[in-house]
Amino acid sequence: MEELVAALILTLIGLTCSAPSPEITRTFQVEDADARMTVPQLIEKYNYTIEVHHTTTEDGYELELHRIPGKAGSPVVFLMHGLLCSSADWVIIGPNNGLAYLLADQGFDVWLGNARGNRYSRQHTSLTPNMFAFWQFSWHEIGYYDLPAMIDYTLNHTNQSNLHYIGHSQGTTVFFVMTSTRPEYNAKIQLMQAFAPVAFTENVRSPLLQVMSRFQNSLVALFETFGIGEFLPNNAILHEIARLLCSKDVDRNLCLNVIFQVAGANPDQVELQIIPILIGHTPAGAATRQVTHYAQGMRSRQFQRYDHGKIKNLAVYGTARPPVYNVSEISAPIVLYYGANDFLAEPADVLRLGGMIRNLHAYRQVELNTFNHLDFLIAKDVKGLVYDDVIKRLQSWED
Repeated sequence: MEELVAALILTLIGLTCSAPSPEITRTFQVEDADARMTVPQLIEKYNYTIEVHHTTTEDGYELELHRIPGKAGSPVVFLMHGLLCSSADWVIIGPNNGLAYLLADQGFDVWLGNARGNRYSRQHTSLTPNMFAFWQFSWHEIGYYDLPAMIDYTLNHTNQSNLHYIGHSQGTTVFFVMTSTRPEYNAKIQLMQAFAPVAFTENVRSPLLQVMSRFQNSLVALFETFGIGEFLPNNAILHEIARLLCSKDVDRNLCLNVIFQVAGANPDQVELQIIPILIGHTPAGAATRQVTHYAQGMRSRQFQRYDHGKIKNLAVYGTARPPVYNVSEISAPIVLYYGANDFLAEPADVLRLGGMIRNLHAYRQVELNTFNHLDFLIAKDVKGLVYDDVIKRLQSWED
């Protein structure tokens, strides 16, 4: 039945979106086939060495890490993706542009993390993704269990005592969770550079999260009643539909318009060839609780643990309200990068966060007023606008 419905949808799309696409100027060295490749396949395709590693968390989730190795003793940089994403975030715009490749070109030992539940980390010692119990986590567990497990594995494997950390969106959230709840990990971080940092979500402009925030209690009840644990799973049929909806024409590109509604609009920085590739790798899988947890913060106006409701909160936390994360206790040095047109990491929320970080080394708004949430990963000029500065900071830190 699912295949029949998909076929009907594809037919309708073909009838309405059959006009020829205009010729486009290609900024990135990528190919359409990249949408159907895994991250290890992509890295190998573009002639970089790739290693695949695995580690297991304290609560049984088996995580996959991807590595572009540097020379023995090279400084280690750990990259962590955002919500619904994967290690693909750092390579999909290809060599000479993707941050993982740029760092490797500069001699860094590059490690790419994958959170529980995404397409590369769907194994558990006793559960399967078909079980509702597998998905009973939010980004708290990713910060408390996954990130420490991956960082410890990386440091042990490279025989290093600390590393550089770069995160985007949820990749920053989980860092703040880890370093505030497990303070010993602050000493393992040389420098943390945060792209579109998300902790407070009071001013989020994303329509999706606004709806979820407004109806969160009903949505949580619905998800639990019907056992819906995964949010927007990685699905081949969904990707095929999206591929046809993603015309290489800004005005007719439904996927792009959806992205703009979620992340903020910046059409001048979009390379249309990259959108089908992005859709091929995203969504990569996440738990409904991860999205719900962000929506809760919009209502509570706090950066706090998952709210189970008063009765269960008493059982889990010993208090009727979830404990807040004490960001001011984080001692690792941090640099914050944010965009003025970011619907998810809204500047007012980032300013609030920055005012609480005691070891804030820099606080930088990207020099483009239309820069949005996803531009940190796919903007045409992201190298010059962000990555060059990031690499300079890493190099000066090592000198």
